[in-house]
Parts: sequence; structure tokens; C-alpha cells
Amino acid sequence: MTQLLSTDAVSRDQRLAYWTDMICNVYVQLECDAVHADDSGDFTGSIRQHTLPSLDMSVVTSGPQKVVRTPGHIAHSSDDFFLVSIQARGQGVVRQDGRDAVLSAGDFALYDSTRPYELLFEEAFEQIVLKLPGDRLRSELRDTESLTATTVSGREGAGHLLLGMIRTLREDIDTLQPASALAVAHGVQNILVAGLQTLPAARAPSLSNLTAYHLARVKRHIDAQLADPMLSVGTLAAQLGVSVSHIHRVFKSEPLTPSQYIWERRLEACSRDLLEPRLAGRPVAEIAYGRGFNDAAHFSRAFRERFGCSPREWRQQGVSSRIQ
Repeated sequence: MTQLLSTDAVSRDQRLAYWTDMICNVYVQLECDAVHADDSGDFTGSIRQHTLPSLDMSVVTSGPQKVVRTPGHIAHSSDDFFLVSIQARGQGVVRQDGRDAVLSAGDFALYDSTRPYELLFEEAFEQIVLKLPGDRLRSELRDTESLTATTVSGREGAGHLLLGMIRTLREDIDTLQPASALAVAHGVQNILVAGLQTLPAARAPSLSNLTAYHLARVKRHIDAQLADPMLSVGTLAAQLGVSVSHIHRVFKSEPLTPSQYIWERRLEACSRDLLEPRLAGRPVAEIAYGRGFNDAAHFSRAFRERFGCSPREWRQQGVSSRIQ
């Protein structure tokens, strides 16, 4: 789904206040001021917002401004998102956790809505902003606090791939089928994670070949048995002929524990099944049971925490996209 929001909808003297309301509704609660006091009467801006499963992407075009998320905003909100600012035109600064990321065209940086941050743009600019559920990214990256407000170049490596995918997505987003949109959202996140993992703070000691082999072996067994409600770390250990402590050791460098990984994989599989047209007539509870959940209410709560909506709402978004 795509919508366009613009300060052109109101008179000049109301535009900055209207813009502040817009960015609060699209992102999180914030304060916004013109960089120069005499600019407030001439302020203009627009946001083109695109919504994909588990990922919001928006294109912000605006004049100079300073945006601040304060401890007060955080105290009155349960928002938990990571935002990624991809500079498309002009220059911007992302400040969080004692660091400043200076962004030129093609660069991007991560920031976390659960802690204060500041965005500064001293000239007109365009940014592409990705908004992702906090738990989702923390399941892929360790120590995210050390990765915020750090510039990732879009001119090489994973950053360059991310920019290419984002450009393609901007052109084709309105024609994607729900299952394809979900795959693209996952692809964007995977490349984003790869880019963030190139930062010095993310570099952990490499796994030995033996540990990497055992980790891949455990994950293969998990993926092959998601439908089994009895699947647990204990049953995995028995099947593989190893100890429970061994499985925990091979997961030591992973963001998720073995049990969390099982839940994450089950939820991801259910999210795909709910958007699959061939399964449109299958009840939500049956889909959950087919992926190893044994309590429909518990599944629904876990799904909402992970994806920000109920399983039925998730499925309905897919139906609406196909109709459009």
C-alpha cells in the first residue's frame, strides 16, 4: 500500500506543525524545528509511504530541519523500532549513543527508537527511511547499541547491494504480490544486516570450521522438524547424539538462543503460509498447528509481538494487496 503526505495540504503558517504531526504518525513521537528561525514560514516537505509485510519504506523530501526524540517521548510510548536512513540527496547527520553518522548521498545509518536520537539536515534533502520491528533486527544482530549512528557506505559491498534493491523496490512496489513482497522485505533486511555486520563494532571472532558445521547441522534439523510440536533443544540433542549444553555452545555467537531460534523460524513459516493463495481457505489455527504451535491464543500473541498485527490482519493485508 502506498500513500503520499505533503505540507501542500495546509497553509504556509501551519506547515511546520503539520509536518511534525506527519512524521510522528509515520515514524515515532518526535520534535521538529526549522534549522533557521526564518525558514519556518517557508517550510515544505512530503513523505511517500510504502508498506510491506514487516517493513515500512518511505521517501522523505524536505527542507532543512532538526528532529529530536527525547527521553520524554520514549517514556510515553511503547514504540520499539529500528529506523534506517538512506541518504538519497543532500547531507544528513544521525546522532545516537554518543556518535555522529554523517551521511552523504548513498550512505546509510541505523538508529533505535527505544533511545534518544537526533537528526539534523542543514539543507534540502531526500532520504529513504526503512522502519523495522525492533525484535526482528535484534534476532539477526548482536549488540545493536554499538551499531547505531555509524555510517555505512553505499558505494561498495552490502551497502551498494542494498541501494540497488531499494531503487528496484521503489519502482515495482505497487505491483508486488503479497508473497513476493514478503520475500523482498526479508531480502532487504538480510542485505541490511550484512551491511551492518561490516562495521568494526559488529565483527566477532570467526567461528571455527567445526563449530560452523555443528551450527548448520542443528539449524537444518530444526528447519526440517518445525511441524513437530514436541521439538525442543532436548529432543534435538537426543536425535543428534550430543548434549544440550553442546547445542547451547554452538549457538553462543548467535543473537538467538536455540529455543528462540525455533520460535522465530516457526513464526516466519506461518507468516509465509498466511500469504500463500493456495492456503487461503485454511483456518489460521490450522496453519499454526501445522508449524508446531499447539496453542492458538499463544500463537496469536507471539505473532502480534513479532509482526505488529494479528495473524488474521496479516492475511487480510495480503488479500487487499491482491485485490488492488
